[in-house]
Amino acid sequence: MRVRELGAGLAMVALLTGCSGLEAAAPAVKGDKGDKTEPADVGKAKEQLKTLKVKGRAPRTGFDRDNFGPAWSDVDHNGCDTRNDILKRDLHDETFKPGTHDCIVLTGVLDDPYSGKTIKFKRGQDTSTDVQIDHVIPLSDAWQKGAQQWSADKRKQLANDPLNLLAVDGPLNGQKSDSDAATWLPPRKAYRCAYIARQISVKAKYDVWVTAAEKTAMEGILSNC
Repeated sequence: MRVRELGAGLAMVALLTGCSGLEAAAPAVKGDKGDKTEPADVGKAKEQLKTLKVKGRAPRTGFDRDNFGPAWSDVDHNGCDTRNDILKRDLHDETFKPGTHDCIVLTGVLDDPYSGKTIKFKRGQDTSTDVQIDHVIPLSDAWQKGAQQWSADKRKQLANDPLNLLAVDGPLNGQKSDSDAATWLPPRKAYRCAYIARQISVKAKYDVWVTAAEKTAMEGILSNC
């Protein structure tokens, strides 16, 4: 993961700002396939953004993925790990590994929110990474904006919270890395309102602060929604 410089972030704001009205939609977190998309609540996002603390980015010193618990824990104790829970929520036309009680997803189709592409998912050593689970608020970003001071349990909750997780195009997830809104936005402009609204919702829920450049970028997107 890479930490972006503030100067680069400010330069990217003008380039990336923009969204295409309320057509933007975000996967819901209720586990209901019929309720998988919902309009971005721009008004709520604007109000929540006002409540977020604005501070500089703390050092990344000490960050480790393990600080947020084992990857893809079964935090809701439903017998499935978090990765498969999100694949099951966000894909359609899924098939499952026999004998896993429809837990381990073998194949499915993702309508990628970040690019607008349709991606066929196939579980396997060489194919699983085509679809990855993105932390909408990257764990490294959270670490530098408050999470260093949290309990281990709270960090584990953030890492596995469906609100903070989306199945997305694998290469785009790698491109995003640990960027915040000042340095990376989904290339699909129609999704940017929902993306920013979701980021703000996560940060408000867990009391993660924003940098000045990040807040400016968020305000710019929301002003065009």
